[in-house]
Amino acid sequence: MLEPAEWAAAGIPLLRNPREVVSGLHARHHPGPATAVVAVLDPDERLRASASFVRRPAPADGWMFRNALLAQLRRVIPHDLRRRTPVRTAVLLYCRDGDARWTEEDGAWMWGLRDACTLHGLRCGAYITLTRDGWQVLGEGRGGRRPNAGSAPEPFDGTVMPPALPRTGGAASEVLRRVAAR
Repeated sequence: MLEPAEWAAAGIPLLRNPREVVSGLHARHHPGPATAVVAVLDPDERLRASASFVRRPAPADGWMFRNALLAQLRRVIPHDLRRRTPVRTAVLLYCRDGDARWTEEDGAWMWGLRDACTLHGLRCGAYITLTRDGWQVLGEGRGGRRPNAGSAPEPFDGTVMPPALPRTGGAASEVLRRVAAR
């Protein structure tokens, strides 16, 4: 288990736009209480992969959390163990009941995230809690009221549907277009 001071001293890279990351993961996964969302970001903080799962009802155990996170990472993205230095960053959003203050469970998740990142060849990124009060990046003091554990997902850039292709009139118009082009 990690204490908040240890986490802050570990040199975890700051997110440039944590609100965008939190909103995107919230809209994509719709997390409820006891749901963990692990996401892998590229160097430009674009989402490369993510997975969500519900925590099993058991005492908070960093080893168990590490194994669950590692299993999800292995499922959604190949490891980066061949690289000299990690390029991609893993972040963890954990939706839970209670207030935004640090808990021992948070410390176990932090330890699990740090260890899973090491074993998967990723940089360890932010640990974010999502409660009814809002979200908070632990160790940084940054947070917001929306989204929160009870809010409906809001659309973000990644959920906007691409523009529809123009209608061409079907196969007959395609044949006529080719004939006219000759």
